[in-house]
Amino acid sequence: MRSRIVTIVLLVGLAYGLLGLMPHLQSQRLPGNQQGYEPVQPIAFSHRLHAGELQISCVYCHQGADKGKHAGIPATSLCMNCHKSVSAPLAVGRAEEAKAKEENRPAKRVVSPELHKLYQALALDDELRPIAGQSPKGIAWLQVHNLPAFACFDHRAHIGAGVSCQHCHGPVETMERVRQVESLSMGWCVNCHREATDKGVSGKSVRPSVDCAACHY
Repeated sequence: MRSRIVTIVLLVGLAYGLLGLMPHLQSQRLPGNQQGYEPVQPIAFSHRLHAGELQISCVYCHQGADKGKHAGIPATSLCMNCHKSVSAPLAVGRAEEAKAKEENRPAKRVVSPELHKLYQALALDDELRPIAGQSPKGIAWLQVHNLPAFACFDHRAHIGAGVSCQHCHGPVETMERVRQVESLSMGWCVNCHREATDKGVSGKSVRPSVDCAACHY
């Protein structure tokens, strides 16, 4: 009888101990899971502004996403399609115009610190004149969503099937700095394929493979 009571007490204690550990266990991740990764980029590019407020399409900058395996990073020359003329936030430019009018002088070109970095990468000064002795250089953007080399993800196939960018990347149009929202684990991908087979994608019937060779080849 006494041993049974001791056993019950131990089991109850073990149960309470596990309950106390649950919040810590839930925060543990499998090796390679970078969910929540949100690196500081060399230039503070706001997806909230560009994709959200300005509603620039994802594929305008990531032009490879609907054409091949990799989405691609936009070249600095693509940035200059807009930033030849837009060199600072609208409010800052208007403030300078108002001040210039008040002081009865021409408005000065205002360049934000982050766009100054863009011009520097292109070996241009803030007036967009070439800087003597300097050559353009690439911007060392940090990749946020990294898959292991043995996993093959094809952007073109998913976009062609109607999968939205946000399904894998989260609501990027709300992010000042991009972060990894999903785990991108094999289980997460397989479950998505199974759900797509059952429910379809964007109203279309699809049958994505769950065969190993579909992603590991």
